[in-house]
Amino acid sequence: MSGFHVVGFASNGDEAIEMFKKFQEKPDIIILDYRMPIKNGIDALKAILEIDGSTRVIFASADRTIKEIVYLNGAMGFLDKPFTHKKLVSTLKNILDIPKPIHM
Repeated sequence: MSGFHVVGFASNGDEAIEMFKKFQEKPDIIILDYRMPIKNGIDALKAILEIDGSTRVIFASADRTIKEIVYLNGAMGFLDKPFTHKKLVSTLKNILDIPKPIHM
């Protein structure tokens, strides 16, 4: 995993939110997809940032029409699918170098 530790996978937006709530130590970065069952990635992004506004979130999607929307809603990065392992690692490192955001 190129030096990164994956703490969990969620199969839908609700599961991602519930998993995030249960983490005692929040992950450094969350990667969300737009098209998820039950609750889409944008709704999950909003809910996660309501819980902890300093969470770093990267979106991964083939739907480029949502890029501006996810940035306006607090995402710090966007990976256009398909993406390479090198691009993923580069994006993760770049986002980790940015101070955590403060959302009100």
